[in-house]
Amino acid sequence: MLLTAGGGAFAVASLGPDPAALPVRQVLENVQPLPLASQVEALDAFRFSLYSAEAVRASDTAESLLARLGVNDAAAAAFLRHDALARTQVLGAPGRTVGVETTDGRNLLRLKVRWAVDNTSFRRLVIERQPDGSFATKMETAPLVASLRVGSGTIRSSLFEAVDDAGIPDAVTTQLVDIFAGDIDFHRNLRGGDRFAVVYETLEADGEAMRTGRVVSAQFVNAGRTLEAVWFQEPGQRGGYYDFAGQSLERAYLASPMEVSRITSGFAMRMHPIHNTWRAHKGVDYGAPTGAPVRSIGDGQVEFAGRQNGYGNVIEVDHGKGNSTLYAHLSRIDVRVGQRVQRGDRIGAVGSTGWATGPHLHFEFKENGTQRDPLEVARRHAPAGELTAQARAQFGVVAGVMRTQLAAAASANLVASAR
Repeated sequence: MLLTAGGGAFAVASLGPDPAALPVRQVLENVQPLPLASQVEALDAFRFSLYSAEAVRASDTAESLLARLGVNDAAAAAFLRHDALARTQVLGAPGRTVGVETTDGRNLLRLKVRWAVDNTSFRRLVIERQPDGSFATKMETAPLVASLRVGSGTIRSSLFEAVDDAGIPDAVTTQLVDIFAGDIDFHRNLRGGDRFAVVYETLEADGEAMRTGRVVSAQFVNAGRTLEAVWFQEPGQRGGYYDFAGQSLERAYLASPMEVSRITSGFAMRMHPIHNTWRAHKGVDYGAPTGAPVRSIGDGQVEFAGRQNGYGNVIEVDHGKGNSTLYAHLSRIDVRVGQRVQRGDRIGAVGSTGWATGPHLHFEFKENGTQRDPLEVARRHAPAGELTAQARAQFGVVAGVMRTQLAAAASANLVASAR
């Protein structure tokens, strides 16, 4: 058998002639080139389109917007200035993304802009050059398409930098903070190396994200602890976030009246910036630009809305059971006394009224008239409860799908971080 195998191997290796022994022949042929004139004429007659997109700025004129889009077309600029729809829905709509198709000579062929009408549909304005060189507008309505997107990142210097690197919208970041604020102090306890992954809804128009929807599941690894959440709504019940064991993560109060901000002064003794004396600081100051939205941290009724000495413009909300909150130095008050508000409702805007050295929000939480650390108060209020037995089977299916998607997003982040 060994001899046979050896012979077989020798036979395979010996198949075919030696390439070095093959004859070599040189072939020379005359080639007649195609006429160059016809090729030049074909190239000259060929036309192609260029595409670009830009966000509209508040300061844009027709000329400045078209210039950023690479369009050099006086007729198109004149049309944008004089057409009613173009003025209101393009030049008068900062933040919208405008897409154009132009000729290779930078003349406008087609301009499109889209915007969401509600959570189900969007409108599409099309400005198109006609065969005679004039322009015509066309307004179309189409349904928004819901889809899921994933994002993940690792914190190196700040949460803001990490979500920007991951391309995660601000609205998703706000939800992510609110979901885990009862377990993580996002202002003081984030560490380098903390990781997050999130699955969230988007509503798209022609493949372009128009609106960011709800976070459907999320994971946050903070100081070695892994926290997870999934959105679930029992039939006939209010939806909320649960961990994968089915325990509710909802709390009576948000941990912060600002969506995402930085704490400039905590609940402690401090040197008063105006009076230059040490005073107990019975609240939390949030540094933020003038006009930044301020929200109620819980359900309640507006008890006071007006001016209050050094606090400037103030709102006080009574949450019942002896609990109340105060929001000071506001630039604007958006509620009235006696009005009912819900957790997360916008009630005013950051300012610098009263005794303030710069724009910020001063926030206080009181229990039976005594000021408390609002961050600790938010943590002390226990979650609402667990899922009913009837909903657990359906929740298990949803949680299983979301766990798989989160694991994929988290794995992608770990691979990217290792590079």
